[in-house]
Amino acid sequence: MIEFKDVGVRRDGRELFAGASFQLHPGHKVGLTGNNGTGKSTLFALLLTRMGTGDTEVTVDRGEVSIPDSWHVAHMAQEVGASTQTAIDYVLSGDEQWYKINEALSDLSTVSDDQIGVLHQQFDEIDGYRTPTKAAQIMAGLGFNTSQHELPVEGFSGGWRMRLNLAKTLMSRADLMLLDEPTNHLDLDAILWLETWINAFTGLVIVISHDQTFLDNTVGHILHVEQKKITLYTGNYQQFIRTRHERMAQQQQAFEKQEATKAHLDDFIRRFRAKASKAKQAQSRIKQLERMSELSPMMADNPFSFQFYEPANMSSPLIELTNADIGYTDTPLLHNANVQVTPDTRIGLLGMNGAGKSTLIKALVGELGVLSGTYNVSDTLKLGYFNQHQMDALDAVATPLQMMRRLAGKTSDAELRSFLGGFDFRGDRIDTPSELFSGGERARLTLALIVWQRPNVLVLDEPTNHLDLQMRQALTMALQGFEGAVVLVSHDRELIANVCDELYLVHDGIIEEFDGDINDYGKWLSDKRKEANSSDKGADKKGKNKKAKKKFVNKDDVSRETDANTNGSEPDNSKHAKKKLANPKSNTSTTTESSLTKEEQRKLAADQRKLTAPVRREIENTEKALTKIDDKLASLEDKLADTDLYEESRKADLMSLLDEQTSLQQQHSDHEESLLLAMTTLEDMEAEFS
Repeated sequence: MIEFKDVGVRRDGRELFAGASFQLHPGHKVGLTGNNGTGKSTLFALLLTRMGTGDTEVTVDRGEVSIPDSWHVAHMAQEVGASTQTAIDYVLSGDEQWYKINEALSDLSTVSDDQIGVLHQQFDEIDGYRTPTKAAQIMAGLGFNTSQHELPVEGFSGGWRMRLNLAKTLMSRADLMLLDEPTNHLDLDAILWLETWINAFTGLVIVISHDQTFLDNTVGHILHVEQKKITLYTGNYQQFIRTRHERMAQQQQAFEKQEATKAHLDDFIRRFRAKASKAKQAQSRIKQLERMSELSPMMADNPFSFQFYEPANMSSPLIELTNADIGYTDTPLLHNANVQVTPDTRIGLLGMNGAGKSTLIKALVGELGVLSGTYNVSDTLKLGYFNQHQMDALDAVATPLQMMRRLAGKTSDAELRSFLGGFDFRGDRIDTPSELFSGGERARLTLALIVWQRPNVLVLDEPTNHLDLQMRQALTMALQGFEGAVVLVSHDRELIANVCDELYLVHDGIIEEFDGDINDYGKWLSDKRKEANSSDKGADKKGKNKKAKKKFVNKDDVSRETDANTNGSEPDNSKHAKKKLANPKSNTSTTTESSLTKEEQRKLAADQRKLTAPVRREIENTEKALTKIDDKLASLEDKLADTDLYEESRKADLMSLLDEQTSLQQQHSDHEESLLLAMTTLEDMEAEFS
């Protein structure tokens, strides 16, 4: 486990943590939260420093940090440099052990005869034959298609490079995984896939995220950094908010009670300090006052407070697409689009990556002309359009106040400063050139400029990508109070659910109203992913006899080379061996199924069922065993969530539960592998019969 004991950390002369104490255990999924600048990234850097990795060294001023020496860490960095390495190769390099062995086996000229056998054995022990498949599955989950696997990393945009970096991180054989804003460049279907992946990961995960729904669906603990303290809460983000508010209310009551007591003591001291008969009592009250610990009043800590102005003029419809074909060439991407934006429109656009959501947005705002059909806007249209391009187009050398001045005419500086303060531009930041701003600050400034212009239609394309939780909450509140129309594309499910009244689905070149809520859309995406996986399996069957790519070790070649380097002894591959079946439809037979009588067909089907029955029973029994293990692990997780368990007096109980958890997790892994092998065997058997 990871243990912090009374840890204090300073960076650049500023104290970030004081007296931090907590424990994190294998299998925990932990959300790391706190305002910007409180030290979340520093905590990651400290963990990386202690594990011998990371670019920035962070040391503790006091206290102790304990991490098992055998643990391996994977960290999702925030930048990916240009590289000529192919995408699939870059992702595979995340599994350092596999990559090193595979590189050696790919060029045996540098390896001695004695080493070849050892390398083959190591490759088999880490199940290296399935590693490329695992990499392909991760890339598919994050939105890459197979045609992109061989493209160079430098050929991808910044957002897609970040996806590659996440895929590389997920490939690691890590005990501890540190994920910093993993959902920032993902669309909703990729986020849903990532949630499933994290929940299945057996190691310890610590994730920084501003996506509340993502945290609710993945973490069971929250590590919150606030006022130089780090507090560990049990539960997901919603439970954390509820528990924290209860603590804040209790602390506020304690503060108010303390203030009343201090006022009483101050009054006594003031009245009787000079009187000899009361001097002793007054001195006693002074010492009592000095001993009282300072309790901070719990104020509303969201630094963002703004609202949209009431639109000046509106008519209906404000924007209208009728029977429109939309695309970038003569071939339309979207067909027969019919979208009408009225003053009370609140549309959320849904669709897989590449389905055409951004294309539709560009058509609605007039950036992209229609190929056929009509596009009309009202004379009263006042558009507020937010996208990444708007952020990038900010005047790099201008300050927030200067940009506001260009829009505000004779408005006083005091009023502009007050307005910008609602977006947390205060003090020196108001007079700082935007080129020095973070992505979050640029997003907030772009929103501020839009709000000031009093739009009657807001078209927002991923407005929350760079916003923290507090700004997202403030934006949600402001949009709920907005009296104009809203068209929204976002992977933030909380924002969509709280702002949009209707959902439109962009899929297969058409736009239609989605009958359901955002949770139903998640189920729809899951079904589509299963359909796609089934199609991929069908394609794999057709191409299974094609030659494997040379860049990855071929399993048959490995087996032959292993035989040659073990003095003729046959390697024990029984664990991964597939049962060989005689094909009832021999290739030499001229009789086809269509020519068989009904009685012969029934007999053939019975023979096939008899041959596959043992494998089917194995699959059924393994699935039952996995269900039982899952139930036991869930029960153990509940027990390990008990904070009393981590007291010194219960150390033996804790170690016993952790040993049991480790044993069950190993059993779960073994059963999963057995299930996969059995299902593969059954699939091959059925393919031979078909």
